[in-house]
Amino acid sequence: MEVSNRMTSQSVEDYLETIYELKKEGGYVRTTDISSYLGVQPPSVTEMIQKLAENGFLTYKKYKGVTLTPKGEKWAKSIKQRHMALAKFLEILGVDEELAEKDACRIEHNVHTTTMKRLAKFVDFVHEMAHHPTWLKHFEYYVKTGEHIECKCPTCGSKMGAFR
Repeated sequence: MEVSNRMTSQSVEDYLETIYELKKEGGYVRTTDISSYLGVQPPSVTEMIQKLAENGFLTYKKYKGVTLTPKGEKWAKSIKQRHMALAKFLEILGVDEELAEKDACRIEHNVHTTTMKRLAKFVDFVHEMAHHPTWLKHFEYYVKTGEHIECKCPTCGSKMGAFR
């Protein structure tokens, strides 16, 4: 998606994701809601809203607020999906939910598309398992103790992590 060079992609993504989240609560999103959610001054919100509108990501109606265009909504959904996959991945690693959310916000802007697709597939794979896979239980044990569990696998019979 093309965005003018004046706008940083991280800021654009933060605004689009925020508008997308706030929109779930109602149709139009007020600039004061965005300002409060992002912790930025109202004039900064107004400036970014104008730039996003110029680039076709949203529409702004005075005294009503903003709403995403189909282009803006498509991009916002993509950003939200990246965020959710990263947060879930971090939670799989044992990071608590609050920290996983914060770190996902920081990471989501810097992950290559190919890496993100693979990570999302991994998260889906783990979550679609009927039960936690054995290797994940082994990992959780390793995180807690720093020790590997003896592998009961008939093909290798070695300790997990012996590939190091």
